[in-house]
Amino acid sequence: MKDIQAQEDHRRINIKKVGVKTISYPITVLDKARSKQQTIATVNMYVNLPDHFKGTHMSRFVEILNRFHGAIDIGHFHNILEEMKEKLEAEAAHIEMSFAYFLTGNNENPEFLKSRMYECGMHGSLEKEGDLEFRVVVPVSLPLIEKTGQGLPRSLGQWGRAVTAVKFRNFIWIEDIITLIERAIDEERDTKPIQGDNSMSVESLTRRIAGSLEDEEAIKSFSLTVENFSEGYSTFATMGSTS
Repeated sequence: MKDIQAQEDHRRINIKKVGVKTISYPITVLDKARSKQQTIATVNMYVNLPDHFKGTHMSRFVEILNRFHGAIDIGHFHNILEEMKEKLEAEAAHIEMSFAYFLTGNNENPEFLKSRMYECGMHGSLEKEGDLEFRVVVPVSLPLIEKTGQGLPRSLGQWGRAVTAVKFRNFIWIEDIITLIERAIDEERDTKPIQGDNSMSVESLTRRIAGSLEDEEAIKSFSLTVENFSEGYSTFATMGSTS
């Protein structure tokens, strides 16, 4: 059978991205406490389409993913990207994965869940050199007001969230990134007198978290957005690393 997709296209028009998206797939994530953690990722895979190809074989994306079944983690990202470039004859290959990561805390309060979920993501690209970015969303909770009298426990609630994307200089555990951000949030909250739910400002909290990220030797660069949720709208502040 003639391979239509591999035939030459004489129009000489590059397509920037072509691929498959929103694949639900099991992956393995490194876990500092338990070595590994199994989770489900939503995966997008795409390549550029050189101007001399009519199209690409979409089934090959899934074939490549299946070949790495059970071994999809940060360490194998580069291998997957290399195979995508080679098999699809592309100049650049890209993978995006978003997944839930669970961190077990030491809180003894029976009103809280033992494990807390964090929205995480990885974006890997390979052209001439590889590039990997990790993203994590850390909830910013309201200060907990002690329960008085009888009745239902007060919900902890959410003040907002801190969305951080980092590129690595050296290896760092996901738990350590989350702990670094949460410690900065606690420090900022502790410096403010509790005058209500909005005692923190997005500007001050952004500077506090950014300072902690700047001090971490394993982090090469970062971008950060802090959001404060309000009724019908949200406020935000954003900044990136100065290095």
